[in-house]
Amino acid sequence: MARITLEDLERLGEEPAAVGGDGGDSEDDQEEQGRLFAHWEAVASTHRVSLPRDMAGPIAQMARHNQAREPVPYVSLSQHGKCEEAAYEERRYPAGKWACVTKGEPMYEQSISMSFMKLMRYICKENSVGCYLGMTVPVLNEIHLTKDETELEREVITAYYLPGEFQQNPPVPMDPEIHITERAPLRVITRVFYGMTTEETILREINLFWELLGSTDTVLRETYIVASYENPSIPQRRNEIWFICRAE
Repeated sequence: MARITLEDLERLGEEPAAVGGDGGDSEDDQEEQGRLFAHWEAVASTHRVSLPRDMAGPIAQMARHNQAREPVPYVSLSQHGKCEEAAYEERRYPAGKWACVTKGEPMYEQSISMSFMKLMRYICKENSVGCYLGMTVPVLNEIHLTKDETELEREVITAYYLPGEFQQNPPVPMDPEIHITERAPLRVITRVFYGMTTEETILREINLFWELLGSTDTVLRETYIVASYENPSIPQRRNEIWFICRAE
């Protein structure tokens, strides 16, 4: 299996219409859900993915709620750049609860795909309240570099921020591989980049960001975060690379 992400989900809203209502039991709804799944299979096949049939329900449900996405809260501390365009931004994210999955597949794309499929099921229904929880953005992928800083370590942590209404009492996942984690406040320096998120492009963006920042010991060198916002149907879609500031 490889790459199925939040980015691919949004593309569904641009093709077949989403299944109407909440039941999905009528003949028309079932037919529309089949069309959605077929479209998703076509998208997935471009990433060399075999899509499990049990993803049909979560795909249809995410497509119905495609426009309702809650941003992860943060405070902007400073922006640095030329003219009106910020080259990078320093932010502070408050403590919060996240649903996290850890995978260590041979390819970065495989790890984030398999993790996000699990999170999709959790978001849509496989939780202790048995209902759709709501989508938040960005979805974070925490990565680590090898000692020589030339490759990514295999282990990737994919994290979904629990919507505000569930922060105090997060629904329990049915999947034992999903862990609800209270993450400490985080201060990061972020830079936007556009296009694909592969190991090659991530390493390139990390190196470019270091060139921009210059020599500094205020951020970690071995751990980074890739934040995903937009879908692959947009040729120059938005992502961010996050440098993590050391604790003061």
